[in-house]
Amino acid sequence: MKDRKLLNIELNRITAEEYKKLPSSGIVVVLDNIRSAHNVGSAFRSCDAFKADKIWLCGISAVPPSAEIHKSALGAEFSVEWEHSDNTLNVIERLKTEGYTVVSVEQTVNSLRMNNFAPESGKKYALIFGNEVDGVDQKVVDASDFSLEIPQFGTKHSLNVSVSVGIVLWHFCLNKARFR
Repeated sequence: MKDRKLLNIELNRITAEEYKKLPSSGIVVVLDNIRSAHNVGSAFRSCDAFKADKIWLCGISAVPPSAEIHKSALGAEFSVEWEHSDNTLNVIERLKTEGYTVVSVEQTVNSLRMNNFAPESGKKYALIFGNEVDGVDQKVVDASDFSLEIPQFGTKHSLNVSVSVGIVLWHFCLNKARFR
């Protein structure tokens, strides 16, 4: 056998309780009116993988407990702290008072391309991801400190929101010393 897949028991994963005791990463994810519970579940799973401290589920975003969320999250909804708010702008206001730099992941006229951006070590970031059809609400973009764009080279102008969450969290994980 050239290579053997590791068994789950060999991965030495921590429990949800141990996860909650890990040091803060300084990263929170804000889901702005995500229509699909499966996308919410995938966001939970990516947040668990890359140690986001919390997910804010805003507006119409589905919340646990949910069979659809669980199907994609595979239990990450039990490890990652979450909270719901009807209003994304209220969450942004709160996060700014807590010292977060608020980043809309969106294509705007002044967005920074992710390949030209490195998060600062020791700085707290709130990453906002928008609705599958309309993206991040314009009022939310306006309230953000800046917008971050994932460079794309194909014919489509966007990625699935759950894919975007994974890409951006990986970028932050790769570039922030506190994750190492």
